[in-house]
Amino acid sequence: MKKNLLIGFIMLFATLFATSAVMAEMPGSDADALWRYISKTSPYQKWSFWPDHLGMQEGRAPHGPKHKVYVNAKALAAETPPLEYGSIQVKENFNMAGELKAITVMYKIKDYNPADGDWFWVKYSPDGKAAKAGKPAGCIGCHGTRAKNDFVIVHDFK
Repeated sequence: MKKNLLIGFIMLFATLFATSAVMAEMPGSDADALWRYISKTSPYQKWSFWPDHLGMQEGRAPHGPKHKVYVNAKALAAETPPLEYGSIQVKENFNMAGELKAITVMYKIKDYNPADGDWFWVKYSPDGKAAKAGKPAGCIGCHGTRAKNDFVIVHDFK
């Protein structure tokens, strides 16, 4: 009985510890806070790919000739647009030699930019320095062609 109780407490503690990143407060529209979240609190490399866009894929300008797109659980759970607030899509952008050149992020924040899907956009260097952040016209212009798909280009919702 004591052994089962001890095992139960260990499992409870492990579950609470494992879910702490998921339960962590989401950052606001701050590029540095978002980088800390996707690189430390909830490392994006541990997230999933869109089911119809797995692993390394051919890309196009401005993202580069190759890319990988990771999505957090909130984004992955979306069956129809719009995505839930807190959804994040991270795209690793590679050159032809397979070198990581940039990391671009779409992060859905309630009331951030309703006219353009409430997406907060950031382009990072591979070491996490933000080059562009906020509402870049180039990001919105290109992804806006898929506004009915909640600005997501690489995945089609049902």
